[in-house]
Amino acid sequence: MKYCKNCGKDLLDTADFCPACGTKSGMGEHYCFACGAQTNPGQMICTNCGTATNKTAVGTGGKSKLAAGLLGIFLGQLGIHNFYLGYTKRGVIQLVLTLVLSWTIAVPIAMWIWGLVEGIQCLTGKMVDADGNELSD
Repeated sequence: MKYCKNCGKDLLDTADFCPACGTKSGMGEHYCFACGAQTNPGQMICTNCGTATNKTAVGTGGKSKLAAGLLGIFLGQLGIHNFYLGYTKRGVIQLVLTLVLSWTIAVPIAMWIWGLVEGIQCLTGKMVDADGNELSD
């Protein structure tokens, strides 16, 4: 069992969103995801159970903004940046659309624009990885 980092309610291990507050799993800074104890913003270790409260701050996760952004800008039409961030389904959609419809002109251009926009969002910190962790500098 895990807990919502935003409201502290019980979450199933497979839950993508909290059923109580609707927050994406892994987001928030008010409660420990491991034990549900209240935490202070910026607190790196839960004083109740000793678990790291922010995976990227402790260095156990965090994907790079620069890597994700450059992958999005240069290989975005293939969805490579989404695979890197853990968004496998979105990456497969981009890859398949680009490969299957590459004989058209509009689809590859649209896919390149999609990848470019997401690459810029990665560089500016407006995207998170599939676990809800912010991208690191």
